Amino acid sequence: MVRAIDVHVHPGCMEMAEASGKYAESAVKYFGLDPETLLMGMEDTAKEYRDLDMMAVLLAWDAESNTGLPRLTNDFIARNVKEFPEVFLGFASVDPWKGKMAIAEVERAIEELGLIGVKFQQSAQAFYPDDERFYPLWQKISDLGVPALFHMGTTGFGAYAPGGYGIKLGYSRPIPHVDNVAADFPDLSVICAHPGWPWEEEVLAIAMHKTNVFMDLSGWTPKAIPKSVIKQANRGLADRYMFGTDYPVLRPGYWVEAFEQVDFKDEVRPKILLENAKRILKLDV
Repeated sequence: MVRAIDVHVHPGCMEMAEASGKYAESAVKYFGLDPETLLMGMEDTAKEYRDLDMMAVLLAWDAESNTGLPRLTNDFIARNVKEFPEVFLGFASVDPWKGKMAIAEVERAIEELGLIGVKFQQSAQAFYPDDERFYPLWQKISDLGVPALFHMGTTGFGAYAPGGYGIKLGYSRPIPHVDNVAADFPDLSVICAHPGWPWEEEVLAIAMHKTNVFMDLSGWTPKAIPKSVIKQANRGLADRYMFGTDYPVLRPGYWVEAFEQVDFKDEVRPKILLENAKRILKLDV
C-alpha cells in the first residue's frame, strides 16, 4: 500500500546532470550535497522509494533557450515511468519560449506519453508566467486537464556564483506573476513548488484567495518550513498542501521522519502525505 506520494523529484542521473551543467555545481554548494547523489541512477531511486512504500513524481527539464543546455526529455521520464510503474509518475517540461512547438510537445507528452502534469522553473527558463505571449500554453494545459507546477522563490540553481550565473529570482515571484495566471485560468490547477521564500506569504495569499492554487513543500526540511505555512495548514489550507522533497536535495525517508516532529495537526498529515496528491493529480493508487 502506498503511504505517501512525493510530488517533486528530480532524477539523480547523468542526463539530469548534463541538463544542469555548471548550475549543478552551484546547487551542490548551496545545499551541501555529495555530488555522487546527483548520479545515483534511476534503478536505485526506484528502490529507495519502493522500500519506503512511496511513489515519486519525476520532473522533466527544458531550459534550453535560456541556458543552451540539453533537455531532460519527456520521453526519458515516460520510459522510467513505464519501467517502474509501481513507483514513478511523471510531469513533462517544455520551454515556453519555443511557442507552438512547446504547445505541441505538451499535448504529445500528456496524450501520447501519459505524463500527468507540466513543470516550469521560471528563473532557469527566464520568463514571467503572466506574459500573455505564453497564455496559449496555459490554455492548452488547462484543456488537457492536468496541473501546471511553477517554481516559487529562491533557487539553488546558480546560487553561490558571481551574479548567480545570470539567474534572476524575480521571475519566480508569486505575486503578480502566478496570481495573474491563476486568476485568468480558473480551470487550471496551479501548483506552487516550494513554500516560496522569501515570498511565502504571497504563496499563502494566493492559495487562500483562489481554490485552483496548491503548494508543494519541497526544497525545505520540515523543521525549516516557515511557521506561517504550518499555521495556515492547520487553520484551513490543509487540502492545498502536498508532500515534496526536491530529491535528491532531500531524501524521502529523512523528510517523512522529520515531518512527524513538526506541529502539523494529526488530521492534516495524511492529507499532505497522500490524500491531496491523489485528488489533485487524479490518481487511483
